[in-house]
Amino acid sequence: MVTGFDQVLASVADVEGWMSPDQARRLYDAARTAAPGQRIVEIGSFRGRSMIVLASAAAPGVELVAIDPHAGNDRGPQEIEGYAAEAEDDHAVFNRNLAAAGVADRVRHVRAFSDAALIDVPGAVQVLYVDGAHRYAPARADIRDWGARVEPGGTMLIHDSFSSVGVTLAILRELVWSDQWRYVGRARSMTEYRRDLPPGGRSRLTNAARQLAQLPWFTKNLAIKVLISAKLGFVLQKVTGREPEWPY
Repeated sequence: MVTGFDQVLASVADVEGWMSPDQARRLYDAARTAAPGQRIVEIGSFRGRSMIVLASAAAPGVELVAIDPHAGNDRGPQEIEGYAAEAEDDHAVFNRNLAAAGVADRVRHVRAFSDAALIDVPGAVQVLYVDGAHRYAPARADIRDWGARVEPGGTMLIHDSFSSVGVTLAILRELVWSDQWRYVGRARSMTEYRRDLPPGGRSRLTNAARQLAQLPWFTKNLAIKVLISAKLGFVLQKVTGREPEWPY
């Protein structure tokens, strides 16, 4: 059953994850576009915060697939290596959170890395949410290989765009000059793309320019990350008057 956005947002308030209210709104609105019989795929579920939003918004009959190996790696900012205890904890909490939200029976969890899951989840996708490994190679593979599954008119959302170096480089490689993907906009670091076939020439240049215009914001995010990583966040706090947070 579709639930109102404010109610959904309140339901995930205590679910751990990296998703601002405006990003949740993008996910919610995208999920509403899927019709019964179509599919929504999420790459990188962590503890279920974003999947709860997607599943709560999707109409009955929409297939929902969460792809996450829960291997303890790529769990969040600067967490690359895998740890067995954290992996099992993430998996258990993910299941509990989906059950508490009343959407567990709607979601198929594929506990595999996204490249392996291409075999496990064949067929077309209407809405794709990419929030997996943020390193260049896997991020590019997700955008390229899973993006190819998105139906014409479908939506792809990418988290940590113009924030993570790897994800941003993957976007520059796969999407900026694409003749199949149109940049719709972003909510902080969550970008939204529509798969269509825009005419070439000026429209293609405009599409590229809109994405390249995000690079100054990307540079700002990198500077913030460097200062936080170097334990110099107090410098930002003096300038802005508030404690800095990791850009997402």
